[in-house]
This record gives sequence, C-alpha cells and structure tokens, in this order.
Amino acid sequence: MEQRTIHNLEFRKVLERLADFAVSEAGTNACLSIAPVSNRDDAQKAAQFFRQGQEWTRTVTVKLSSFPDLAGMFRFIDTPTAVLDLDDLCALRQVLVQARDLRASIRVSTDYSPWPLLLEMVDKFPWPEQCASGLSRCVGDDGLIRDNSTPELLLIRQEIRRIHQTCTRKAKDFVNSHGILQYLQDEYITLASDRYVLPLKSNFKGRVQGIIHDYSQTGETCYFEPMFLVDLNNELAELKKQEREEEHKVFEFLTGLVRANFGALHGVYDLMVQVDVLLAKCALASKFNGVALDFSNEGNLHLVNALHPLLALAEGGALPVTLELQKEQFALLISGGNAGGKTVCLKTIGLIAIMAMSGLPVPVKEGSSIPFWKNIFAFIGDEQSLEENVSTFTAQITNLGAIWDTADDSTLVILDEFGAGTDPAQGAALAQAVIDELLERGAYICAATHFPALKAYALSNDKVRAASVLFDPSTKKPLYTLAYDQVGASLALDVAREHGMPDYVLRRAEQYLLMDGEDTSALIDRLNTLAVEREREMNKLDAERERFEERRKKLSVRYERERDQLFGDIKKEAQSVLNDLKTQKITHKQALKELAKTRQKLVEADKTERPKAEALAPQEIKPGQTLKYNPWKKSGVVEEIDDKRGKVKINLSGVAMWVNLHDVSFAEDGATIVQTSQVTVKAERKTSFRVDLRGKRADVAISELDSFIDKALLSNTEELEVVHGKGTGALRREIHSYLKNAPAVASFRLAPADLGGDGMTIVELR
Repeated sequence: MEQRTIHNLEFRKVLERLADFAVSEAGTNACLSIAPVSNRDDAQKAAQFFRQGQEWTRTVTVKLSSFPDLAGMFRFIDTPTAVLDLDDLCALRQVLVQARDLRASIRVSTDYSPWPLLLEMVDKFPWPEQCASGLSRCVGDDGLIRDNSTPELLLIRQEIRRIHQTCTRKAKDFVNSHGILQYLQDEYITLASDRYVLPLKSNFKGRVQGIIHDYSQTGETCYFEPMFLVDLNNELAELKKQEREEEHKVFEFLTGLVRANFGALHGVYDLMVQVDVLLAKCALASKFNGVALDFSNEGNLHLVNALHPLLALAEGGALPVTLELQKEQFALLISGGNAGGKTVCLKTIGLIAIMAMSGLPVPVKEGSSIPFWKNIFAFIGDEQSLEENVSTFTAQITNLGAIWDTADDSTLVILDEFGAGTDPAQGAALAQAVIDELLERGAYICAATHFPALKAYALSNDKVRAASVLFDPSTKKPLYTLAYDQVGASLALDVAREHGMPDYVLRRAEQYLLMDGEDTSALIDRLNTLAVEREREMNKLDAERERFEERRKKLSVRYERERDQLFGDIKKEAQSVLNDLKTQKITHKQALKELAKTRQKLVEADKTERPKAEALAPQEIKPGQTLKYNPWKKSGVVEEIDDKRGKVKINLSGVAMWVNLHDVSFAEDGATIVQTSQVTVKAERKTSFRVDLRGKRADVAISELDSFIDKALLSNTEELEVVHGKGTGALRREIHSYLKNAPAVASFRLAPADLGGDGMTIVELR
C-alpha cells in the first residue's frame, strides 16, 4: 500500500487511537506498526483471530497490566559475556507471571478450544518452566534477590542481620551510658558509605572520639562512627562484598537459564505483546461497535450502516450510511451538493478497507462484506505544489498515470473531483475515459463529481452505479445519507447563501444560469425530495419491522416458557398418578381415569393456544387426497376415514396415524407429497443421520435443518451429523445459534478432527 494513500485516508490516526488502548510500550509500538496485508487468506485469518479474541474476552475475565519492554534485554543477551542485572531479571519475571495466567485463561479445555487461533498462538512455543521456576525462586515480589537463592547467600545475610542488631544495641547502650542523647540530631543509628554511624550535631563533634564520614547538605549534621563500631563495620564491609559476589553468581546462573530458554522466552514475550494489541482492538471495537469484516467471494461491496472510523470515535459521532455495489457493478459515482458528505463516503470506503486488511475491527453492521483489494489508490484533496510548479490538475494526472501498470481486478481507485482543475467539458471527458480504462482492467472505482456529463455517464453505464447525497427539501441542509440510482444537483448557490454570500450576488448568478439554459435544479430538487421521502418511509418500515420482530421474540419466549411449565405440571400429575398406582392407593381403573383427565387438560390448553378450526365434513374427504395436519404443519395423504369417530388416517412421510378432523385442513395449492413404500425400520439408539448444508444461505440451511430434525425424531434417531463446512464460520455460527434454542436438541459439539473438525457439528437429540 503506497504511503500517499495511507496519508490521504488518515490510517495513521486510527493506529494512534488504537495505541491509546495498549497498556505497554511494546504494545503501543506494535499497534503503530500495523499495516495492511497483501494476502486475502492472511486478512481473513486476522479477522477470525479478532472474532475469537472477542469471544475470549467475553467468556473469560481478562485483565492485562502494564509490563516492561524486553526488546533491549534480548539484544543485550546476544553478547556471550553479558550478565543480566537485577532490573532485567525483575522485568522478565513480571512478564512470565502475567503470561502464565494468560496461557491458563486461553487453554480452558484440553478437548476442544472455542478459540483455536489463540490456542495456536499459545502453543507455538513451549513454556520455559525451568527459567520461570528459577526466577520465581531467586527473585522476590519486592524486586530483590531472595535470601534462599543459595545456601551461602542465606548465611551471609543472616550474619549481616546479626551485625545490624549488635550495632544497634551497642550504639543505644553507648548513648545511654555516656549521656550524649542531646548531642544527636536523631534518635537512631544510620548508614553512611555502607557503615553504621550516629547522626551527631556538628557543634558537638569534638565531644566524642570517632571518625566523621560525611556531613548533611545543611552542614548541621555530621555522620559519626564511634570507635567501638569500627571493627563491626569492617566485618560488615567484608560481608557486603561477599554478598555482592554471591548475588553475581545468582545473576550468572539465571542468565544461563535465560540463554538456554531464549526462544521460548521470546515467544512468551511476543504472546504478551500480541495479547496487548488484541485487547486494544477489542477496546477500539467497543468504542464504535466494530466488527471483523468479511471479504466477499463474489467481489461485492456491501457496507451496511458504515461509519467513518475517525468520526465514529469523535465526541460528535457520525451518521451511518450504506455503501454498496450490486452484482456486475464495479464503480460507485456519487454526486450532489457541497458539504453533503461525498468525500466522507469515499474516505469511509477506503479507510474501512485498509483497516479490514490490517485485521482491525470496523464500524459496520454485522454481515457486511468487502472485496479484497491488494492495492488502494486514493486521490483526495488538492495536491498542487507551488515549489515544484505543479498545478492541481497536473498533480492528479501525474499521480494517476503512475498506477496504470498495477491496476487490476484487486485494485480500488478513489477519485475525488477528478478533472475539476481544468475545462469542465474536457475534464468530464477525461474522467469518463479514465473510468472506462480502469473498468476494462477490472479495477473498482469510487468517485465523487459535480460534472453533469459524468452524472449522465453513471446512469447509462451498467457497470457504474450512481448515488446522490440527500438534502432536506425545506432547509437545503445535508442529511448525510445516500440515495442510489439517481444523481444530485451541486447546490452551489444554496451553499453560497448558507455561508454568507449576499443575495444580490446570488440573484445575478441565477440570471446567468438561466441565460446558459442549464438550470435543471427544479428537476433535481424533485428527485431529491422523492428520494428523501422514500428514505423516511424505508426507515419507518425498518423500525416497524424491528418492533414486530422484537415482539415476536418476546411472545415466542413467553410461549416456550408457559409450554414448558404446562408440560412440567402435566408430567408431575401423571407421575403422581403412577406412584399412587404402584403403592396401591388407587386401582388401575382409577389411574386410567386420572390420566385421561390429565390428558384432557393438555388438549384444552392446546385449544386455547390456537384458534379452533372448523372441522372438515367426512364427505368432503376421499382416500388419496392431500390434507394438512395443522399441529405439525405438515401434509399427508388420506388412507382411511372414520365417520362415526370423526377421525381420518393420514400418511405423513411414511408414518400413518389417526387424527381428528378438527386438526386437518385442505393442503395449499401446489403442495406435493412424496409417496414412499412402507418399510419397517428398526431404530437403534445412537444411529447417526447426516445432512450437508454447505454452500447454502443461512435461512435456507436453517429451514432444511429444522425439517431434518423432525424426520430424525420420527425415526427415533438420537444423534445427527450436520455438515456446514469451515469457510468464514458464518454458517456455523447461524446453525449453532439455532441449535441453542431448538427444544428437541439436548446438546451439540464440533466433530473430532478425524471426522471434519469445525466443519461439522454433532447434535444430540432429546
């Protein structure tokens, strides 16, 4: 990706906002160094990695604290004679302590991982157990070498503490016995140059025999070593030297462990940095409800409710806009008034594409997709240069001419007011020729224009889709939304009026416009008004549909809850009757009566749940006729009719049963029944059925799966195999979401690796 495009689309600003969420300096630098990948599979894997990371943070409480940068330490240890100091070892220990907890939170299961890409990252390097144990044993939480690091160090420090106690006791006795407390600045013994001394007031320094080692900054205190402490301090100095030598041995030992586990330690550190970046991405996504964007296999641009990422992160926010191209369309040409949002739309497409190719979440609605563009060229803004004697138009031509050799079907070219720096007629003609040539090369184009000729070109070319930014018909203020398959007026006079241009100047401009015969504003205004009305109606319908859908979900949940409660009560009553029968509290005949009453309650409840249909007359039904069994919503073929009992025997896909005439109705026109020969099937438990849903739309797949589960229940099957393929995982998520709420499903899981792995789901039925 060329740097001019990165700069024009302000991708660096997005990375800076991302880096603000990192907790470490290394994570911050890693965020700022993120760049688009050039391989579609890598970009798709990065999107999947982010999705799994989001699921991980929602499932497990993850809190990452700031950790030190170890890059300098890794470079330093390359020197064969280098020995790590205490600061290096403490930093490494801090990283290992956090990394151990992170690994444990990711490795939640040994059989199946809900986030396999994160587990792959963890298992890429072995855990440096020997080094971690050594650091934990030798370096304490206070950042100091532990006493028990070596037996020699323990003995030395015990002797140092003994000398400290002796010095303190002797100093106290000396002060009390000689009555020199009034000579001391403070009532405590202290250290000066690693020797125990007394803080003596300077004007009393000749009163006591000893050695003066130093003075305070004010000169009022001298640090005085009495003669009786000289031998003890000499012994202490020797012990301190031995302590340093012993600590150095510990440093050498731990440095050897670090060298021996260098690869694993570097992998653990990389894990920490990657997790820091991942959590920063999740935090960024939460700021604008971002999602990982899919890359379209068909190459369609489909961004629903897209927001410009930087505007979405700003306090004022941004308004969503849908940006899409239909099948066999490769260019989007946006027209309309100034300050209406045309350039924002272009930047939104380009910046979202770069973010998606960099593995970042983007502010769009779930289900949006975008082609994978290896190259994005954005020609936005005035690129003239007075120093280089380059005009706006010349700069556009120069920069555009440099991309011809690389423009292909994996290229997006963004043109903002191309050709505006020269004669309008020639500029429009050149712009059309440029778009034609790019389309012939298979490239995608997103452009904004005010040229009438280019607007007409967009409406007449099948590969180009026209769009217009909408304005409020009454106030002429922008609505920051797009109307497709129409063009918009530039509204230059209205914008000028809005920004203070005198009315007498505007009236004169209108006269010149009428003289040129190019005043089409009335027609464009009418189109704009109709488009605004249509958008408002569509928004109302969308809101109404969402309300109905929400109400349907609530009613469905309520129905399921009440049904489960009803069946639970009926089951308890039936169980109670059977228990009474077993204990001989009631007779067999009484038990049958009680069970009949219980069954009647269920029937009455079923009648209240749905309106009672008018029963069909027996004379209206003939054998071989197709009827619909309403409780199951399935059609079957009539086999027999019982006039007296008011029942009919129908065959439902090989299952023959007697049903009430109230529960059947005439099948809809066009309904067909597949007649199958009757075969006696002995259903074994754990029999496995398989359905292949690969390549199907989610709604079609769910419908077929629902029908398949019904057939499995009728055949007494307990386990199903649902093949959905791997792909992007979208179909698998929809199927799993359906299975979670399916009443007939007891549990489900992904298949083992030898049976298809995450490309197939095993379903256990109740």
